Amino acid sequence: MTTIQRLAPEDAGRAAAWDAYVLACPAATFFHRAGWQRVLREVFRHETVFLYAERAGRIVGVLPLARVKSLLFGHSLVSLPFAVYGGVAADDEDAALALEAAAERQAREFGVEHLELRQLERRHEGWPRQELYVAFRKEILADDEANMQAIPRKQRAMVRKGIKNGLASSFDDGVERFFALYADNVHRHGTPAMPKRWFQALRREFGQDCSVLTVSAPDGRPLSSVLSFYFRDEILPYYAGDDEAARDLAANDFKYWELMRHACARGLKTFDYGRSKQGTGPYAFKKNWGFEPTPLHYEYRLYKRDAVPQHNPSNAKYQLLIRTWRRLPLALANTIGPHIVRSLG
Repeated sequence: MTTIQRLAPEDAGRAAAWDAYVLACPAATFFHRAGWQRVLREVFRHETVFLYAERAGRIVGVLPLARVKSLLFGHSLVSLPFAVYGGVAADDEDAALALEAAAERQAREFGVEHLELRQLERRHEGWPRQELYVAFRKEILADDEANMQAIPRKQRAMVRKGIKNGLASSFDDGVERFFALYADNVHRHGTPAMPKRWFQALRREFGQDCSVLTVSAPDGRPLSSVLSFYFRDEILPYYAGDDEAARDLAANDFKYWELMRHACARGLKTFDYGRSKQGTGPYAFKKNWGFEPTPLHYEYRLYKRDAVPQHNPSNAKYQLLIRTWRRLPLALANTIGPHIVRSLG
């Protein structure tokens, strides 16, 4: 008999059992960890519904969900907001289907417009899907020279340029340097920034499984920074930012090379470059590093809408807002941004 339970945010013992299951389940990702429930509630006050399937007292599947309700962007139940991966991670199809059925019941009870499951694998041929995003993952080889030679020639030249420019990298204790570069970067692209407290909460919640690496010029000026997650034998550079001078100095290429060197030294096996929208600059950058795109399967159940939502900068209807956002003073954008971004997910 499979039963579906809901993880209480304050139940530390059950959260530990959840995380032990996630660590062992081949279908699970970093974004299935129980800590996301605490971070989403703490920073954005989103209602979370972390479901797990149980048999004979043993967890056999998990499905983390959060409710996002906004006047601007609608009302949804998502696995998982601000995550590139989500959906069900389970031992078998019976547990997976039971979890999805529970999610659908919860979605109808909330009265959401849609349920969204962000999966690595296609599960339901009949469900509407979003085909905008791809993932980039690549094996980390056994030594630095092998990893350097695996980078295509033109991009390898950029890494060597960063080295010749005397750039240096270091891991930061906090998020101050990272946030300054990140917030400036997303502002230049015309999109709102996550609040600084989001990154502080991630580092506090995930501890050694969340790091910040920052690249500096020879004079010590920060040029580029990346916040990464660690899961099993994978490293996931997830949030990044840079100074306008970073491109000319090859600081971004150097940054990811330093992160790859660090991952290799740590014995990690997979470099997960995260998702990108097809046809964008980040997509081309990752391709130039020799990573091949893999389609992501975002599947939907539509209840009060006729089509899959398109809440992303590629949507033509947001172009005026993007141009306007770029003209806002950075301090004002950083004040307003968190109130908008919490609803985007």
